[in-house]
Amino acid sequence: MTIEDILSREEGQTFDRKSVRIKPKDLAVTMIAFANADGGDLVVGITDGKREIEGVDGDEKILNDIRRTPFDFCAPSVNAQIEMVPCVDRTGKDNHVLVFHIEPSLRVYANQADEVFLRVGDKSKKLSFDERFQLMNDKGQSCYEETAVYSAGLEDLDMTLVDDYCQKSGYGKSSMEFLTENHGYVVEKNGKLHPTVVSLLLFGKKPQDFLPRASVRFIRYEGTEEKTGTEMNVIKDVIFEGPVREQIDKSVAFLATQIKERTYLGADGKFVTEVEYPEFVRQEMIVNACCHRDLSITGTDIQVKLFDDRLVVESPGNLPGLVRPDNIRHTHFSRNPRLARYLKTYKYVKEFGEGVDRMC
Repeated sequence: MTIEDILSREEGQTFDRKSVRIKPKDLAVTMIAFANADGGDLVVGITDGKREIEGVDGDEKILNDIRRTPFDFCAPSVNAQIEMVPCVDRTGKDNHVLVFHIEPSLRVYANQADEVFLRVGDKSKKLSFDERFQLMNDKGQSCYEETAVYSAGLEDLDMTLVDDYCQKSGYGKSSMEFLTENHGYVVEKNGKLHPTVVSLLLFGKKPQDFLPRASVRFIRYEGTEEKTGTEMNVIKDVIFEGPVREQIDKSVAFLATQIKERTYLGADGKFVTEVEYPEFVRQEMIVNACCHRDLSITGTDIQVKLFDDRLVVESPGNLPGLVRPDNIRHTHFSRNPRLARYLKTYKYVKEFGEGVDRMC
């Protein structure tokens, strides 16, 4: 990560900037919110508003207090890697900003006052007792993506895909170091490294050899009802496999060939062509389903169903986390945080939590 990267990024679900003058107990709030959600990068040494570079060099006591924040002000201690990024501060001197790379976790974190926060967009939301209890339940059920697949080995991963992700995300070490030093991608057993569910979905050569229903299935029905038996009205049935980006790209492209287009003469005398469903909506529905499906439900795939009068995308599992039908447009929770961050890195997700609202 470079200072140019840091200055160009917008604050949001997985990124925030704080002044070096922030109190450690206040800095802990953002750390806790990141750890309870999708993880993220927290930069210290840049003013919030004007993005002026203060740096963190010069006062060892302040710097030491900041570095100890994950241990002294978070319960339990937040898992954060620290990076010192060189820069030139606003006075023209060589300096550094400090970056905490915070991992998502199965645990629920609180501050010294036993308050729990969750990152929602660019804010750290304090949770009520009921929301905290719900988060604890969902944390217990979540992160199936970290489950080891012991029948697979590193030879089942396409390391060129790992290399590309490291480059795309700005990870400065090797692809093997990425897999072994970042929690959730590989698990060691009896001296051998085994990929997890998310590793196979992101980087697997043939993920469906180990995760048979981790795919997208397109079904076209004739009429407006889903019929079975002797009345079955399926007229197209296609399954898209491979790593998750390949699944998304192929299913979105195929869906575009199946929807209707209407061409008519507009008021200005020019012909206008309108598609049945907007391109963004089609892609967002499939991306959202791939991102948030319950990976522990292995008996079915994601199903894209096209009827004469509607388009339906079904993703295995209930609504994740704090998301409910009445707040779905503005509430975000990642059942699979590593998968979500991967898709955001490749710009399949513009910003966490805004896709459903744009669709509506």
